[in-house]
Amino acid sequence: MMPLIFATVGEENTIKKVGGTPEVKKHLEDLGFVPGGCVTIINQLGGNVIVNVKEARVAISREMAQKIMV
Repeated sequence: MMPLIFATVGEENTIKKVGGTPEVKKHLEDLGFVPGGCVTIINQLGGNVIVNVKEARVAISREMAQKIMV
């Protein structure tokens, strides 16, 4: 298990755990980051990460990506 930020670009990963405060977890779950779901990093730009989750592209900060374990 590792934070999403260390995943390989273009490789599909399964979300194992979402960490952070209850507010952060709720926000990430609302975006589609739920345990058991699939996530793929599309690109990393200036500390931000663009991911494909639930067939939608979402940009999240590096700090948020570190709370998502794959």
